[in-house]
Amino acid sequence: MEPLKLGVIGCGVIGSINLKDAMASALVKVVAAADLRGERREWAKAQGVPRVYEDGSELIDQDPEVEAVIIAYPVSTRTAMALRAFARGKHVLTEKPVANNAREVRTLMARRGDRVCACFSSRYRFYDSARRVEAVLANGSLGEIRRLHVRALQAGTPQNDRPPPPWRESFCMNAGGILTNWSCYDLDYILGLTGWAFRPRTVLAQIWSCVPTFRCHIAPESDAEAHFAALVTGADGSVLTIERGEFMPIASEAAWQIIGTQGALRLGMVGSAERRLILDTASAAQGVTSQVLWEGNDSGRGGGALVIEDFALAVRQQRPPATGLEQALVMMQITDAIYESARTGGAVTLP
Repeated sequence: MEPLKLGVIGCGVIGSINLKDAMASALVKVVAAADLRGERREWAKAQGVPRVYEDGSELIDQDPEVEAVIIAYPVSTRTAMALRAFARGKHVLTEKPVANNAREVRTLMARRGDRVCACFSSRYRFYDSARRVEAVLANGSLGEIRRLHVRALQAGTPQNDRPPPPWRESFCMNAGGILTNWSCYDLDYILGLTGWAFRPRTVLAQIWSCVPTFRCHIAPESDAEAHFAALVTGADGSVLTIERGEFMPIASEAAWQIIGTQGALRLGMVGSAERRLILDTASAAQGVTSQVLWEGNDSGRGGGALVIEDFALAVRQQRPPATGLEQALVMMQITDAIYESARTGGAVTLP
């Protein structure tokens, strides 16, 4: 396969990781990069990138060799940059969340044409443990799926001297707080593993700002949530419960579960050196028995590197990526409804 000629737009914290992952892959060839900061452009040159630009628009407009772009700019600019790339006939792999809201995702879908557009929110579905989950679900061991559950709370840490990033917990810069920053991963993971069969119907949710004790970790102008909880009912009677918080006044805990009529899976999302996938099985004779289906090191190569390779293969094979705009729309509809429910204090019905 001929390597996909790639341009990386944004070489900050996550963009620099994407650039390194892309350069390490035989399926892509990084031919250009862009960043507003001169020191990041110099860094990209030092990594061996042939051409650097100050602005992503210049890279898209002036570099005909670039077939596809990774967009790691702030979410407030991603939609406009992706539309510009589509207009120039380039494929797009965007950081998460793909856009500010569902309306923007629909605009991207309408103007995508025959280009591939993928999202990095799928990065946790490429680990070995996630592949094992898919195999278990495929054989019907759980029966009819009734509940998808996510609860991930991160304890607050001691105050430090590092200035908090201005984009964190900012509606203006990040389209929201912990919900947009992390739970697109949660939604992609739990919905993607179950084959995107869940169709959201109603959402009831609440959001909360950072507790006073740990406001030292967020910028003074932060106006978004540090903690949210939501109940999402599905069209088939199934339910998604999701809660995530950061800088919490509670010890850290995390659980991702898929619960059916015949059993349940207890799994983890984030890569770890010690990971277990546990199957609980129900029977009238024995009650509930538990079996470790998989355990091992899940912190090796995966995540963003395999998202990039999946994107390259999707372009060359003319197939959908692991997470495309159709899936991003479902996640963004849920996200929008969580914010609306929290604002109005009532349940929100989705189309």
